[in-house]
Amino acid sequence: MSQFQSYDAMYRARVGLAPGPVFVLLGVLSAVYFAITGTVWAVTGEFTRLGGHVVEWLGADAHAWRYYQEVTTLDGSPVDRTDGWIVIAMLAGSLIAALYSGDFRLRLPPLKRRFAQALVGGIIAGFGARLAYGCNLAAMFTGIPQFSLHAWIFTATTALGTLLGVHIIKQRWWRGPTRPVPVTPGMPGSAAGSPKKKTTHRSIASVVVLGLVAAALAYVTTGRGMLSVAIVFGTVFGILIQRGQICFTAAFRDLWVTRKTKLNDALILGLAAAVIMTWLVLQIGGMDPLTKPAGIGTVIGGMLFGLGIMMAGACETGMMYRAMEGQTAAVVAFVGNVIGATVLAYGWDHWGIYATLVAPSPAFNFYQAWGPWPALVLSLVLLGLWAAAVRPLRQSRHERVRVSTETELVK
Repeated sequence: MSQFQSYDAMYRARVGLAPGPVFVLLGVLSAVYFAITGTVWAVTGEFTRLGGHVVEWLGADAHAWRYYQEVTTLDGSPVDRTDGWIVIAMLAGSLIAALYSGDFRLRLPPLKRRFAQALVGGIIAGFGARLAYGCNLAAMFTGIPQFSLHAWIFTATTALGTLLGVHIIKQRWWRGPTRPVPVTPGMPGSAAGSPKKKTTHRSIASVVVLGLVAAALAYVTTGRGMLSVAIVFGTVFGILIQRGQICFTAAFRDLWVTRKTKLNDALILGLAAAVIMTWLVLQIGGMDPLTKPAGIGTVIGGMLFGLGIMMAGACETGMMYRAMEGQTAAVVAFVGNVIGATVLAYGWDHWGIYATLVAPSPAFNFYQAWGPWPALVLSLVLLGLWAAAVRPLRQSRHERVRVSTETELVK
């Protein structure tokens, strides 16, 4: 029993890095990134800009869309924006970690339907994320530490959306006749057990590292230091999410399917670290927290996001590091996410989404409305209540593990 339960603990891992310490480090680094740049660690905003660039390349005038005038802009290219480099460097960091650790190999899903499911799920998740002004990062992991009410609404409705998504993916018509085979060391295409391939992979990773270093130095020497900061932090974020296998989809899915709270516990701990660090940044730097509208759009967006990430099999962080591990379905989910976010940008004014679902919603922030200390205490109390709410699931799983282990010993 103790052996099984130890791996259920957030400070232990069978492979890679334990999720607990990784989440804490991500929370601290995200607060430091906010202190330096004045913006939060986020990705779907840049996904939406990428979609806008593609639409314009195809001949449409995305600059005329209200979303790209009031919410975000299409000025420049991804390499001219900190958000752009965060995405690029996260992908590069994940690739570096996967190549160095031997986790990279081209992987096709055993059922071709997985591609369609990843695409549809990605579209739904991307649409929902931008409707709620952020994904699992900007509207949860870095949104809650900003003391914005919308982040808590998004988190709660995302949980409900994932519960609905679990019921869908458990259906036979969705699962299909077979199940994916887990990757094990030495499988065809992996670097494990092949010194030559391992050397090749690490050589490629080293080239990527050198490219990132060269880009960062180039920006420093040309007076664009913030882009260098984005490269450094994005790379570290990417390495950490790959080595810690940080996926918010799994954090919620495990609750509903196996009652395993390991990733969920780690997420709560990371959020607590981010809350405290961000609070200190706001206090010391005299900065204002970032606040987004909290209303029906947040509720619908969170539900759609939770449903979508279950259908796609990964959230934004999960699909990014999995795509860099060679998982082709994750690449399709990434494309779907960009499509969904771009569709939301089009419908912002063309379909009246903003006027109907967003404009009536107030932007409320605990820190600004009630003061620093009440905001800090309330956030930590809410995180404590979240941890308490999943405690019965943890105890139930440990009991099942205990019974199963004792049964095996008797045999």
